[in-house]
Amino acid sequence: MSSLNIPESKKDRVIIVGGGFGGLQLAKQISSRDFQVVLIDKHNYHTFQPLLYQVATSGLEPDSIAYPLRKIFHKKRDFYFRVAKAESIDEEKGELITDHGPVRFDHLIIATGSTTNYFGNANIEKYSMPMKSLPEALDLRSLILQNFEASLLTDDLKQRERLMNYVIVGGGPTGVELAGAIGELKLHVLPQDYPDLDFRRMTIHLLEAAPRLLNGMSDKSGEQAQKGLEKLDVQVWTKTLVKDYDGKTVITENRELPASTLIWAAGVRGVTIEGIPESSVERGRILVDEHSRVEGMKSVYAIGDVALMKQGSHPNGHPMVAPAAVQQGKLLAKNLLRTKRGAPLKSFSYFDKGSMATIGRNKAVVDVAGLHFSGFFAWLVWMFVHLMELVGFRNRIVALVNWSSSYFSYDKGIRLIVRPFSKVKDEVVENVHSDVPAE
Repeated sequence: MSSLNIPESKKDRVIIVGGGFGGLQLAKQISSRDFQVVLIDKHNYHTFQPLLYQVATSGLEPDSIAYPLRKIFHKKRDFYFRVAKAESIDEEKGELITDHGPVRFDHLIIATGSTTNYFGNANIEKYSMPMKSLPEALDLRSLILQNFEASLLTDDLKQRERLMNYVIVGGGPTGVELAGAIGELKLHVLPQDYPDLDFRRMTIHLLEAAPRLLNGMSDKSGEQAQKGLEKLDVQVWTKTLVKDYDGKTVITENRELPASTLIWAAGVRGVTIEGIPESSVERGRILVDEHSRVEGMKSVYAIGDVALMKQGSHPNGHPMVAPAAVQQGKLLAKNLLRTKRGAPLKSFSYFDKGSMATIGRNKAVVDVAGLHFSGFFAWLVWMFVHLMELVGFRNRIVALVNWSSSYFSYDKGIRLIVRPFSKVKDEVVENVHSDVPAE
């Protein structure tokens, strides 16, 4: 038995680190007849990250975008799941070192995904709010609501203005969708909850360093996204680079914006593991060949956001999106079987299924197969695609019911401060007291 209490087997052992889109698909596709499969993750659930912003803005319950990993694989033979943290790799010994000790592998797949990239700015990392995980989305939901509760308790107009202002950095799909959701809260929901507050004082700023929004999509999509956000009373600032943030004021090259909440959606980097050669890591991602094998290693692979596969059509690597991770996971499962049988391996070829982003109610933009469309139909397409990609029938039903209820009532009913939160205790959110300890 290994340190993770995994029985030895005559089959080759494949260890997958990470239960995100790539790791999940690989674990589903890999043959249990030929391999013993071990999946390791820090959490016991898979998170549908594209809808994290809806949890943060009270649009969806957290358990509607998460699904237990054990339930997904309860029928898979010779499969073992363990909640553990991967700490380092010893390829010479064929061991993955975890926080519960070492575990032997024949093939190791790193599918650890990505985390927030603050580009070395310590203040922004200290004071801003990320949104890459379910706990972070719940923390943001609590903070948004705490800010309005605190606004009612202060007579200091400048403090109230800071508490009611929101700055979102990053004009990609996450930033655009989050800004639109907060804009809808401002117009349709929060004035009903807080009639004592003057919501004309609330401002929502979306800052993007590039010349336009949705830089990975068409020019038309970026233009329509900006127009849609401006109709939701979001102030869009392009060509604006954030230089610093002290928890009270966002400092850019051109202006200063008072805000107690800065939401950082400006960049991500791969989550690497110690033991990968330094020469095989570039810009926070692990260099891999066309078969997803880590450069300089024989039995270690990487897929998804953490992997940097340079190919002719993608000299800077494939986009850090779910479809790329899923496609890499599927192919790697087939290539591992080919490796075992001595058959030639197939090279990865990314199929771009298109891009989409929702701006708000009845508004979305879609780019697919060289075509662009927007408006109500695009919004329906966005809803259908995201609904069908959710794991589990129950999650789809819960999401559909929540979306339908919100659509007809102009309401978001999950406005709960379940666990009070402060990024830096006693500094960001003041005058909010509770007998429930912050997490």
